[in-house]
Order: sequence, then structure tokens, then C-alpha cells
Amino acid sequence: MIDDVARQLGARIDWLDPGRAVDLLVQGVDHKSLVSRLEEALRDLPVDVVVQDTDNRRKRLLVADMDSTIITVECIDILAAQAGIGDEIAAVTARTMRGELEFAQSLRERMALLAGTPIEALEAAWRDSVALTPGAETLIATMRGHGAFTALISGGFTWFTERVADLVGFDMHQANQLNVDKGRLTGSLVEPILDRGAKETLLRGLADERGIAMAETLAVGDGANDIAMIEAAGLGVAYHGVEAVRNVADADIRHGDLTALLYMQGYRRSEFRTT
Repeated sequence: MIDDVARQLGARIDWLDPGRAVDLLVQGVDHKSLVSRLEEALRDLPVDVVVQDTDNRRKRLLVADMDSTIITVECIDILAAQAGIGDEIAAVTARTMRGELEFAQSLRERMALLAGTPIEALEAAWRDSVALTPGAETLIATMRGHGAFTALISGGFTWFTERVADLVGFDMHQANQLNVDKGRLTGSLVEPILDRGAKETLLRGLADERGIAMAETLAVGDGANDIAMIEAAGLGVAYHGVEAVRNVADADIRHGDLTALLYMQGYRRSEFRTT
């Protein structure tokens, strides 16, 4: 199949991971046309297609969303499940992720419903429900091992980002801080809320601090709160994202795990690191 597609495009084949990830190197073809031709040729296969220039392909800064990106769940939903109101809050979370509700106000309203929840529910949610997305540790270890700076930036809670960042190996993390009184959630957060605008600001600030051009940055996320940073990054990736995110991203990963972000930077499987 790949040989046939390459012949049709006049492309040179370079396998990054035999049988799993391949570069088709093409010259003189319009990006939009190339995407259409590749998607048509591969439409019956579970294959992610990414078309990009080879310049600045390896990124020096990665900013990643946490919930449903680096981990497989939405932390506010699993916390709500521990509090017995999981379905009620999950429905609002889904609408917010699709961009139907304004993020900051939606988060405040969902948090208010969690007022009085004992902090032990956080530990239970972490223990029982949080799992890393396949490829997360390899993605971060490989990029850091090749000199990139990695940041976990979430509209969720620092209680979780601190643990996830430590587990996965991120250089830094930032998120919203829960207010707690006498061992229970107050139902509010420390203001201001870290929303889509704050995510973009943090991306640009980290790049500026480290003298990294925006073309050398990568942002990945799945929900509407990630749109601004995905649009701003040199390579913006929708990872199993909602339609609003897929529509603006440079790359749309629907089938692969997080190691797809390494392949699209040109990393070979032999260059992957795990620690």
C-alpha cells in the first residue's frame, strides 16, 4: 500500500518505525492537495496523516494539556464521581470541551457543586481512576533527552498536575489551585482561572524566556480550552480531540498514541527514550 501511494506522489519512502510510521518525502506539491490525496488513498486504514515542511521539524518546547491528553480522564469528572455527582458534572464538562460553554465560568459552576467534598476524594480519584495515556512517558523522556523543555499546562487542578508531572517527567506544571478549608473543598478556586488565553500566554512566555522561536514550539490538547495555544504553536496537535480543536490544528491524531508526536517530528523508533 505505501509503495503504491509513494509511486502516485513521486515520493521517497523513509521508514521511521517499520510497519508503523513512515515519512513520504515530496517536493512541489501543495499541502492541501497532498492531504486530500493521502486521505483518499488511505481512507480505509486506521492511519493518521500529517503534512508539514521539514524545516524546524524537531521542536524545542512542548506544552501539553493534561486531562484526556497526557492522562485518559477528566479529573473534575472523576472527582465528581467520588462525590456522587459524576453524571451531572461530566455532561457539563463535555459541553465545555466542545466549546459550547465559556470555560472559566463553567469551571466555577462545576466547582461550586463540589463544595464540602473531603480532600480524601482526591486521593481516591487518583488511586482508582487516573491512568497515563499510552506513549506519554516516552514522549516526554525522548523530547527532554534531545534538549527540549516540556511543560504540563492544565485548566484542571495543581493537585493532579503536580503528581502527573512528577510521574511522567515534565520540567514544569501549572494549573488551577483548589481552595480547601478544614479538610474539605470550599467549592472555589484561587483566581484568576487558567483558561485558553492563559495557556497561550504561558506558551509564548516560555518560548520567550528560553529564546525559542514559535516555529520551534509544539502544543497538544483535546478540548476547546486548548485552541489558542494550538493555533499559536509552530506545530499544533489535536490529540483525539473534539471537532473544534481538529478544525484548527496542524495535525489531527485520531488513531495513534502520544508517540505519534515524536514521529511527526522525525524521530526514529531507535531514538525513543523511556527514562
